[in-house]
Amino acid sequence: MMFRRHFLALAAAGLAAACAPAADVAIPDGTSLIILRHADRAGEDLNEKGIARSQALVTALDGTGIDAIYSRDIQRNLDTAAPLAQARGLEVQIISDLNPTASLMTAGTGKTIVWVGNKGNLNTIWETLMLPGPPPLEYGDLYTVSRSAFGRPVVSRQRFGVGQE
Repeated sequence: MMFRRHFLALAAAGLAAACAPAADVAIPDGTSLIILRHADRAGEDLNEKGIARSQALVTALDGTGIDAIYSRDIQRNLDTAAPLAQARGLEVQIISDLNPTASLMTAGTGKTIVWVGNKGNLNTIWETLMLPGPPPLEYGDLYTVSRSAFGRPVVSRQRFGVGQE
């Protein structure tokens, strides 16, 4: 009887832990995550405004050192990242995980990295890192996430693109 109670308690704790958000994923010291949604689209592809916005991303991040650019393997995301990658001499690295947060934080430790995402993975990253305020879901939202000296996440928000500079 005692064994059964302990087993049930351990099983319940394991189930609760599996369902809980990944609270152990945090922004490492010295890491900056620049995060944005793909540019404006028509159907699955970028439209004219989206193409112009993707080119404006280069200007928006002028003067910011970038170590790596990441995205899902979704063409509109890759097309948004392409002008920045070309301007910086970087390749867009693919992370196919539905929740790319842990992979991003591991690969980006101590670096400045860019994530070009879509609504689903942007919400997931935001929730996993327990970031304040809404995630960057609007076209032209450009947020930088870092860690304060006290270990708390710091989010700076800006806009970029046609009419946003």
